[in-house]
Amino acid sequence: MVKDLRIEDFTYDLPESKIALHPLEKRDGSKLLQYKSERITDHNFTDISNLLPESVGLFMNNSKVIYARLNFFKATGARIEIFCLEPSDTDPGSAMTYTQSGKWNCLIGNKKRWKGEVLELQLENDVVLKAKLLESAENNVVQFEWNGNLTFAEILEKAGKVPLPPYLNREAEANDYDRYQTVYSKIQGSVAAPTAGLHFTDNVLDSLRKRNISISEFTLHVGAGTFRPVKSDTIGEHDMHQEYAEVSTEALEHLLHLVKAQRPIICVGTTTLRTVESLFWVGIRCLTNKSIDVQQWDPYELKAHFNKQEILEALIDFCLKTNNKLYFKTGIIIAPGYPFQFMNGLITNFHQPNSTLLLLVSAIIGENWKAVYNHALENDYRFLSYGDSSLLWLS
Repeated sequence: MVKDLRIEDFTYDLPESKIALHPLEKRDGSKLLQYKSERITDHNFTDISNLLPESVGLFMNNSKVIYARLNFFKATGARIEIFCLEPSDTDPGSAMTYTQSGKWNCLIGNKKRWKGEVLELQLENDVVLKAKLLESAENNVVQFEWNGNLTFAEILEKAGKVPLPPYLNREAEANDYDRYQTVYSKIQGSVAAPTAGLHFTDNVLDSLRKRNISISEFTLHVGAGTFRPVKSDTIGEHDMHQEYAEVSTEALEHLLHLVKAQRPIICVGTTTLRTVESLFWVGIRCLTNKSIDVQQWDPYELKAHFNKQEILEALIDFCLKTNNKLYFKTGIIIAPGYPFQFMNGLITNFHQPNSTLLLLVSAIIGENWKAVYNHALENDYRFLSYGDSSLLWLS
């Protein structure tokens, strides 16, 4: 049973020296490990277009990282850091368009120094951003207010800092504002980058298009939960974080075309994979008149009485009735035993021990994840968000 899987079976020793603390000088200068047919080969990321067959369909996550870290200072000089995790009353994309006020679930650094007073941050052009703590819980709810007509996205652009992963253990530097963002990012709302896409450059994308590899984009706003390790003994005791996804009719039609033509589907990053695979379960929910938000254990508990084509056609029909966009939340957990519906391969970085992302990798290539990670460690691959890449084909 998937719920009985023990996290201790999905760990490995990751020396700090293997963690990439900074991006390489060139985005596409990273190494690329390919795992295919139980064989490991070493490449450069610029080889990606030659490693993918022309018949493949490539899907990417175009969510854009917001500058989610805000530093306020009390009159005493004490710094209170507010890390905006997700809006408490709407989806991230909508919250970024709000003017004058908004509520967010936040992490708060130096919280014990915040005694309930309203904090203020002076911005340019006499704009003042105010923060008031409404609820103090695991996710603290903070009410933000500001004068003028700026959107919250513009406020964060002026006042916020790049939310680098905690394991980098450093302050954001100038080049992080460009490099902790994919070149195709468009829709603001993520508090962590879809890091598998960080290796892509305009030249790499052009080389893919020249080989007639079709590319489509989804949006999944990455939450801070992506970094949360599994602390329970078994997977069944772990509560998977939920994230907002947005899929266009055009992307669904592209996916349907690939399915009908039986062409391979490659996902750029675990966030894209979670979106692509969630669509199957969204469709099951839609066709059985349930809420379309995907729950953690849906793939292991819902009965699939419809085929992939029927499901995608139903979602396209649903989309046409809702402004050509499909919005949903997904808390899907992909672990060994998961029944893959659409994905044939994944481009991804090397992930933390004891993480749900490592479970996902194991679901794709089985126990061979250990050989892949050992090979990467022994051959000087760089790990985690700013690290090197891999192309993993479904076993």
